[in-house]
Amino acid sequence: MLVFKFGGASVKDAEGIINLGNIVKQYREQQLLIVVSAMGKTTNALENLTRAYVEQRSDMHDIYEDIKSYHFNIMESLFEHGHPVFDDIQNTFVEIDWMIEDEPHDDFDFIYDQIVSIGELVSTRIVNAYLNTAGLASKWLDVRSYIHTDNTYREGVVDWPKTCEAIEQGLPQLLQNSIVVTQGFLGGTSENFTTTLGREGSDYTASIFASCLKAESVTTWKDVPGILNADPKLFADTVKFDELSYNEAIEMTYYGASVIHPKTIKPLQNADIPLLVKSFNQPDAPGTVIKEGVVPVFTKPVIIVKQNQVLISISATDYSFITEDHLSSIFAIFARHHVKANVLQTSALSFSVCIDLKPERFEDLLNSLKQAFKVKYNDGLSLITLRHYKPHAINNYIEGKEVLLEQQSRNTAQFVLR
Repeated sequence: MLVFKFGGASVKDAEGIINLGNIVKQYREQQLLIVVSAMGKTTNALENLTRAYVEQRSDMHDIYEDIKSYHFNIMESLFEHGHPVFDDIQNTFVEIDWMIEDEPHDDFDFIYDQIVSIGELVSTRIVNAYLNTAGLASKWLDVRSYIHTDNTYREGVVDWPKTCEAIEQGLPQLLQNSIVVTQGFLGGTSENFTTTLGREGSDYTASIFASCLKAESVTTWKDVPGILNADPKLFADTVKFDELSYNEAIEMTYYGASVIHPKTIKPLQNADIPLLVKSFNQPDAPGTVIKEGVVPVFTKPVIIVKQNQVLISISATDYSFITEDHLSSIFAIFARHHVKANVLQTSALSFSVCIDLKPERFEDLLNSLKQAFKVKYNDGLSLITLRHYKPHAINNYIEGKEVLLEQQSRNTAQFVLR
């Protein structure tokens, strides 16, 4: 039994969905579960719609109409007029219509999950309809009935026993009779509200299903030939890894490598299920395999760049030393606001931390910190992480930039830059 995950770039247009169908045809004799992300940049657009709704901006309805038009244009290239999928998609979008008719009253993160989740619900209905039209027996599955989470919106924590029980009971019979198409990124609460698992969480969804079903492998289909040492949009002469160990992949995702969601690897490692990262443009190429027992050779450093960073400096109001008690209070505030630290550094009088800028959480975080500490920050920064680096080559990556914070160990160097 195989699990495939197709990201947004692979289904951004009608040609991409047709290509997905051609890839699936090569595996039609296998039991196959397909996890699909929202199409193209739909998640970004739905995030914009969410903010427009919460802020009651005048462009809210224009943003929404553009999102709907994008999907209906794709469907018109794939299906004849009158195909049932047009009504299915219209009915799915109605969930947004109902929400934006009223003024916002709920917490931002809750609203975010209810709106942004529509991207995956729509994309999977379109993909499922196309596969059936192309002669590939396929069944659409609502993932929210199988991946159960708590009520931490935008960062749903999976209830593993309940999730695996639902998957083990519901999926094997379905997989015997058809391909199963379901949504990445989403979960459901006990009150039947939608949660999301964190940005780019479709990889994690695939690993959850694979772990519970004891799959042979997971393949995530990307617009790159495999896992590269750096983003080819930012760096020339990148190299592809043929194989990586689970541990190295976990380290890379921890530091922000965007090719795989950070939570993806551990469930696969626990079940000894290999992860294949392959190109949907070259499906026969080998890609990258992540598995146990690999000792990769690093001819170039792994380079991970995170943009839109904020460096916060926190100190005691009475100029006392930063103690363990202070750190405990600071970490509690970060946990309460669901803000993750990318780099930490402590001096005698201050504690510095670099984070991703998420505007809807940042102001609340600052206000909480300011109740007990003096707080300063710099924004508009970038964070570069070098793994398996050569010390003499560091200047190649930071030259011409102001270094606000740096840390180096034997394997990893990090620099917050302006």
